Amino acid sequence: MDAAALHDQSVVCDCHCDTLLRVLDGGMHLGKRLTEGHVDLPRLKEGGVTSQVFAVFIDDRYLPAGAAKQTLRLIDVLYRELEDNPETLSLALRAADVEGAKASGKVAAILGAEGAEALEGDLALLRSYYRLGLRLLTLTWSRRNQVGDGVFEARSLGGLTTFGVEVVRECNRLGILLDVSHLSPAGVSDVLDTSAVPVIASHSNAHAVVAHPRNLTDKQLSTIAVKGGLICVTFVPQFVAESGHATLEAVLDHLDHIVRVVGVEHVGLGSDFDGFGPASTLGLEDVSCLPNVTAGLAARGYTDAAVRSILGTNFLRVFREAVG
Repeated sequence: MDAAALHDQSVVCDCHCDTLLRVLDGGMHLGKRLTEGHVDLPRLKEGGVTSQVFAVFIDDRYLPAGAAKQTLRLIDVLYRELEDNPETLSLALRAADVEGAKASGKVAAILGAEGAEALEGDLALLRSYYRLGLRLLTLTWSRRNQVGDGVFEARSLGGLTTFGVEVVRECNRLGILLDVSHLSPAGVSDVLDTSAVPVIASHSNAHAVVAHPRNLTDKQLSTIAVKGGLICVTFVPQFVAESGHATLEAVLDHLDHIVRVVGVEHVGLGSDFDGFGPASTLGLEDVSCLPNVTAGLAARGYTDAAVRSILGTNFLRVFREAVG
């Protein structure tokens, strides 16, 4: 099939962006096409995106006591955008909502939290966020929090705390997809040992290709896949190329490597758009460029079925198993 037609027919899921912060702090609105930043609704539609995970990230200035309030501000931002753009944006609470968005030509917004600081050490807040639509939890950013150590604290060899284990189990019970990107190696192991359902790494690349601490070793890739999970290739220039001068082809090199290690059924996409600075990955300058991934995969000999799985059906499988 022609690459453009294949992309148009596929369910396309991007498993991480930080655009809600730009809406809150920068005064932008998702419904207006902009020339700066990476994500807005017109460009999501141009990029053929079916579902976008919108992350709630808590900056250091709101820690420790202001985390829950800032989390609610960012959730409110998403709800206001849903109200302002009912014809193009819908909230996904389960896998069927993503499929429904594809059928109706909308973008399905999935609410995620990037770091359990939002919980302030209280499972009641996790349950409340679930009722507000939270369906993905990145357990840590790269720092330490109450659930465990982030990857930049790996020197300690620390993994999940006792509270962190409780959070994993409660996420399993509620139906919140767990995300191990940013987590320390010991924390990744602890999550995989504790979770009863598959987990994802929402925006991480292959350490064997670029030895950045945020990228995953082949052993980590394999362990995530053995448990049925997903590794979502990211476009952050420093994670893509050691020089930081990243290209689409370099992103595809990471994807090829991960496929060789774990198989095509365990790979997805997690751009981290609006989560890094003005330097961009050539060929993936913003979300409207996602059809270039499809064209690049086709040029490298991936079958139509394999391309569809990488673009979105792999994520739908894991999302359905973990969330419903």
